[in-house]
Amino acid sequence: MTIRRDDFPGDFVWGTATAAYQIEGAALEDGRAPSIWDTFSHTPGKTRAGDTGDVACDHYRRYREDVALMRDLGVNAYRFSVAWPRVLPQGRGAVNDAGLDFYDRLADALLEAGITPWATLYHWDLPQALEDAGGWPERDTAHALAEYAAVVGQRLGDRVKHWITLNEPWCSAYLGYGNGVHAPGRQDFALSLQAAHHLLLGHGLAAEALRAAVPGARVGVTLNLTPTHPATPDPRDLEAARRYDGFFNRWYLDPLFGFGYPRDVWELYGAMVPRVEPGDLEAVAAPLDFLGVNYYSRSVVRHGGQGPLFVEHVRPEGEYTYMNWEVYPDGIREIVARVAREYRPPAVYITENGACYPDGVDDDGEIHDPRRTAYYQSHLSKCAQAVREGVPLKGYFAWSLLDNFEWAEGYDKRFGLFYVNFATQERRLKQSGRWLKGFLEGGAGAG
Repeated sequence: MTIRRDDFPGDFVWGTATAAYQIEGAALEDGRAPSIWDTFSHTPGKTRAGDTGDVACDHYRRYREDVALMRDLGVNAYRFSVAWPRVLPQGRGAVNDAGLDFYDRLADALLEAGITPWATLYHWDLPQALEDAGGWPERDTAHALAEYAAVVGQRLGDRVKHWITLNEPWCSAYLGYGNGVHAPGRQDFALSLQAAHHLLLGHGLAAEALRAAVPGARVGVTLNLTPTHPATPDPRDLEAARRYDGFFNRWYLDPLFGFGYPRDVWELYGAMVPRVEPGDLEAVAAPLDFLGVNYYSRSVVRHGGQGPLFVEHVRPEGEYTYMNWEVYPDGIREIVARVAREYRPPAVYITENGACYPDGVDDDGEIHDPRRTAYYQSHLSKCAQAVREGVPLKGYFAWSLLDNFEWAEGYDKRFGLFYVNFATQERRLKQSGRWLKGFLEGGAGAG
């Protein structure tokens, strides 16, 4: 089959997405203080080749060029994140106006280009000062997020109406505090559960602060979700899949939609469960205007391994991206359909979806990336199917606009629609970007 833009409603949102630490650079300029990712990436052995986000894509200086790239691509929305340590260098208290000025300029440039700004408050770059005070395992960090939300909302809210409080709290909590492969690199499963609770609490408090500061604000949160399939019909594998789904998906979805923490997972964690104070769950379940879903792949699991989950991942035969993630297009339809059925959000947006491959400039000067093009075609086809099936899917943001600093993987992993030469900062549209541009102009492609 073919996939066309007119397979989607006329008011469907088409965007690209980035994150501040991955693209901005200017790490020590205009009053910005270190984040946990500055500290982590400068710690030997934590990132591939010792790469850091000190310069990244130099977007802080080149944002006008990058907005022009978006305009030429044909998107009508841009999801960016605000760097918390650029706005509140100590996490709370004194506001750095020079940092806010950058987002003023960015919002204005986007609107001038006819692109709607979508702002994410927290995309993993916690001010180091807050981590030094205990980080997300400390309850005070949730209140700091709300203070930060109010500051940014008051400054940008006359132009920015779409807000995402958190990006992928599972990653912030588990990868940051559980297995430690992301900043701040702490390794304590119980601590990661407490961090997860305070992230969710922070979301609820920040949502309230944004609505108070921004007339007409539309507020949501973005979760990375993965359909979880048992490796075999064996009852032990079925139970393993349910446990992993509870750990990865339901631990965040259930409280956000007013169901509290899932009882089966709470009992599984035993003495490691987080401290939850009276009123917390009501705050977490603040009304959502939309749910953002980041989808990259599914999880196939079986019983085994270590506690508390006793789950092992299985690698099905098939195609894999350079991140070693299975290409499984139907998962994007499956997960949004499930969310719509079980949680009934008023709207769902795919806030990230994309693929990493080892791109390079070929002899003809082009970046030929047919696998990424096929990835977008197949996943958009499944999004169109979800819309036909009645899922309130209202938009899609491709990850990512630019090749960038891919966290612990450094600059080895490229997701961009635009190829970036990190030595010269030249941007060059990949063939997948050309396909998306044609699609947005009304062309067709294989689904």
